[in-house]
Amino acid sequence: MRYRVTGMDCASCAAKIEKAVRSAGVADPKISTASQILTLNVTSNDERLHAVERAVAQAGYHLDRLSGSPSDRSHVDQTHITAGYRRALWGVIGLNVGYGIIEMIAGFMSGSQALKADALDFLGDGLITFLGVLAIGWSLLWRARSALIQGVFLGALGLGVVGNTIWRVFSQQPVEAGLMGVVALIALAVNVAAALVLVPHRAGDANVRAVWLFSRNDAIGNAAVIIAALLVMWTNSVWPDLIVAFAIAVLFLHSSWVIVRDAKRDIEDVGSVG
Repeated sequence: MRYRVTGMDCASCAAKIEKAVRSAGVADPKISTASQILTLNVTSNDERLHAVERAVAQAGYHLDRLSGSPSDRSHVDQTHITAGYRRALWGVIGLNVGYGIIEMIAGFMSGSQALKADALDFLGDGLITFLGVLAIGWSLLWRARSALIQGVFLGALGLGVVGNTIWRVFSQQPVEAGLMGVVALIALAVNVAAALVLVPHRAGDANVRAVWLFSRNDAIGNAAVIIAALLVMWTNSVWPDLIVAFAIAVLFLHSSWVIVRDAKRDIEDVGSVG
């Protein structure tokens, strides 16, 4: 039995869904953050499926039953995906990708590695949402291939930030703390705006959990950059900026690695079925 999962954007989300499935009495669930598909080793008429669906819903995620083999085009009930919700998703994509590019440019202008790392978070969220919109109805193979390309691209960006941050450790170039703080504050406002765009649709495909996860994770990153800017200004040292940059970039690289790992596994599974 296969489900399309909505509201999952990280490995932590996948772990929570696995826990919910096991609590419903189904062992060894397989969930992919790349294709956002949950696979259970049960038949479609298994009585435990209703318990699984309730448990996952209570954890704050949305499940849609899929039909067909892994290599076939996935058929999913899309009645809950309205035109208004699609427009809202495109708006969120525009906000995340657009400001991610702006924040990356500001990171180079201010010399802030933390801004560059936070920009990756914006770009990552935007690309994940973009893939989710495009992949509705796609086969598992093409969803996995798209996720693999996305994961490799995001990983390359993350490694670039880490490498540049290491270089800055030795060069100790100054950071424009004022510009860094202003851009981080605007980033926080953009994340709030993105959450507000999705809130009217929380009863549909974008559930409360998804809105909360996106806004919470991004707000934590923004707050860390703001605090780093204040510490740079107070201590006249670049170390707060570098420490926050390392932390955000490492978390980002971990997410990228999980996407690539799951995508490769999905592609191999489809190949073995074929």
